[in-house]
Amino acid sequence: MATVKVSDSSFKTDVIDSSKPVLVDFWAEWCGPCKQIGPALEQISDELGDKITIAKVNIDDDPETPAKFHVRGIPTLMIFKDGQVVATKVGAMTKTKLQEWVEEHA
Repeated sequence: MATVKVSDSSFKTDVIDSSKPVLVDFWAEWCGPCKQIGPALEQISDELGDKITIAKVNIDDDPETPAKFHVRGIPTLMIFKDGQVVATKVGAMTKTKLQEWVEEHA
């Protein structure tokens, strides 16, 4: 189960209306820390794909959604459950920390 690319236009369907929790990674091509956590997010998606969807929003391509959720720095990770933000983390972290955070909130 790979990560899902989400745009401003698909955000409501892919994230808000999702029947399972969604971790949204707000990122950009030029962001070093964003690229660092990319592989960890892919692995978590493979391991926990039945429990949570991992979605990525490129803030340069789709600026409306990050603005709506007051994303100030990247990477910003938000976990949505039943259309609501239940947890937010800003900055890169190890795969272990990332996985613990996901399992705590998923």
